[in-house]
Amino acid sequence: METKSISREVQRVRYEIKLRDVKVAAVRATGANMLSVTFHGDALEDFTSLSFDDHIKFVFPDASGASVRRDYTPIGHDAQRKELVLEFALHAEGAATDWARRAEVGMDAVIAGPRGSMVVPLDYDWHLLAGDLSSLPAITRRLQELPAGAKVFAIIEASDGDIRQFDTQADLDVTWVRSGEELLAAVRALTLPAGEGYVWAAGEAVVMKAVRAVMAEEKQHPKEAMRVSAYWKRGASDFHEKLD
Repeated sequence: METKSISREVQRVRYEIKLRDVKVAAVRATGANMLSVTFHGDALEDFTSLSFDDHIKFVFPDASGASVRRDYTPIGHDAQRKELVLEFALHAEGAATDWARRAEVGMDAVIAGPRGSMVVPLDYDWHLLAGDLSSLPAITRRLQELPAGAKVFAIIEASDGDIRQFDTQADLDVTWVRSGEELLAAVRALTLPAGEGYVWAAGEAVVMKAVRAVMAEEKQHPKEAMRVSAYWKRGASDFHEKLD
């Protein structure tokens, strides 16, 4: 099979890294296993995040008072209100999950970064977004920013309690699945439309490696138009890996 080529380019933007002191301004559940936390602080006035899958370092104390750092995607930023919104996937255990469950208005935290952005053009002929709960903030943000009529396929692993309606003007075809195996099968079964498309996927390491193999080897999708990341790995903490 002949490898496809693309004409669009992803733009890399670098930022000066700053440590920003913030306080919790609001906490609300966005699903059975998802929690949205809004942070406020003067340091957020010049915060910049140009890409839907940017990562900041969220720095917080664990139950013992020790400092912990975890990667999160900024799902919303309001410079005038000096607010930043992060969404936490709640697991059975873990320092970040414990912090999120305890979160209340007035709690202190520190946000660092992002280091930079990989800005993906909005005008691809089609987009594929795939992942589990850890990818849901990035997928939600991408769907908010895509223009009216943009063709989007989304394949998302989530329980019934975490299925959501997306605020988007895009032409969205979403498939909800219950496991990594079902996610992989849905990606494999997808017939890619004509034209140049961009593939973005994030989630558990083993599943994402398989997703990338399907797209790159079976479907011969060009790597220049694909970004697949392992946001977490079973048995590991603070894990993040870009799969090349």
